[in-house]
Order: sequence, then structure tokens, then C-alpha cells
Amino acid sequence: MEIETRIQGIPCIVKLVSYERVNGSFSRNSASDLDYYGWSDATYQVCDRRGRPAPWLERKATDKDWMSIDIQMDRVREYQND
Repeated sequence: MEIETRIQGIPCIVKLVSYERVNGSFSRNSASDLDYYGWSDATYQVCDRRGRPAPWLERKATDKDWMSIDIQMDRVREYQND
């Protein structure tokens, strides 16, 4: 899966490399908050508009950029699961 987006205003493609999700148990006996609420982990590869890896652009990404990418990827996953 991939999306077209921008990092620091620079157009790029972000590819999903791996994704793992664990649903929470919502049990009072959970060992931690991660076990209670669940968690997800995603790894991305940032590429230029031609699809070539762009590590220089990945280094420019801020926390805000990554949060935006996570939200966009979640929307694409929800759309594909419908």
C-alpha cells in the first residue's frame, strides 16, 4: 500500500513496509495499558515522486509529518477493508 503525500511541503510517495496490530483485551486483569487498549506499529519507506527511495527526505520528516502519514494510511486501510 502506498500514498501520495508531502513531507515539509515536498511531494513524495510513502510506502507501507510492515504493519502489525494487536487488539486490546479491555480486561481489568491486563498486564499493561498496551494489553488493555491494544497497539499498532507501522514501518514506512519514503520515496520521491518516481518511487525511488529518498532517505534524505525521510530525515526531514517531523513528528507532525509522521502523524499525518499515520492518519492517511489508516484512512486507506479502512477504505480497503470495506
